[in-house]
Amino acid sequence: MYISDLIEDFLEHLEIESGRSKKTIENYRLYLERFLEITQEILNKDDIKPGDINREVLRKYRLKLNRYGSENGGDDFKTITQAYHLIALRGFMKYLVKREIKSLDPSLIELPRVIRKQVSFLHFDEVEEMLNQIDTSNESGLRDRAIIELLYSGGLRVSELVNLNRDSINLERREFMVRGKGSKDRPIFISEACADRVRDYLDARTDSLPALFLNNSKNLQTADTSGNYRRMTARSIERIVEKYARLAGITKHVSPHTLRHSFATDLLMNGADLRAVQSMLGHADISTTQIYTHVTDAHLREIHEKFHSETH
Repeated sequence: MYISDLIEDFLEHLEIESGRSKKTIENYRLYLERFLEITQEILNKDDIKPGDINREVLRKYRLKLNRYGSENGGDDFKTITQAYHLIALRGFMKYLVKREIKSLDPSLIELPRVIRKQVSFLHFDEVEEMLNQIDTSNESGLRDRAIIELLYSGGLRVSELVNLNRDSINLERREFMVRGKGSKDRPIFISEACADRVRDYLDARTDSLPALFLNNSKNLQTADTSGNYRRMTARSIERIVEKYARLAGITKHVSPHTLRHSFATDLLMNGADLRAVQSMLGHADISTTQIYTHVTDAHLREIHEKFHSETH
């Protein structure tokens, strides 16, 4: 069999047997088709077989991947993007091993060291200043207030927020479930103030549409009859967050994910356990949550000043 056919088999395996999301499968297709394209160039032939892939081909592939952007008139791939390509390739090679198809040993595919960017977050008073900019005398203002409160209080991803329906959220218990990355469910807890703001917004609405947050633009034109035609998009939420950050005089870039970072940071600064924060964020790996531990630096300074003997 040829690599091109086996890639299709692998993607079907991800969908049916591994239950991976459509987005993940789309990304894997892109990465593996790019691998095939580069490998065809390296070997100077169209029909690549699993046995053609060896250490030297891998070395040349990584080199071309590193230079892919500049050689194709664009920007070179960042290290994290190259890592995603290699993760997809390693998964594909593991699949071939399971099918007893001889090819490159997956253990030979080492990932590049990725240096994580420092997490950007807002302090509580900055979030409050954003909320103070919102005119809640109309439905749109009530909606915007509820959106920012919910992002900050629940630590939601923007994709999780836009998928919420009215009946998704229990305002009395102030907890509900969301389906996050990898189709994993996790509980979301919100403050009483957040629940009140969501309730204020819903009370102001006169429609019966299912989506929790609606686009109020008068320019919406669509043939969609599913009831979702006014559901807000992730980009709409991003614009709202950016707008109030700007009005609050916050000069750094603020996105919905910044509010998620702020949620995690606030928990840790107030003494929450890292494992608990991991669960509330829905991180599969504790190492992902550890990017927030920079916030403990301030506590270490306080402890040092309080308990370390000072010389005179």
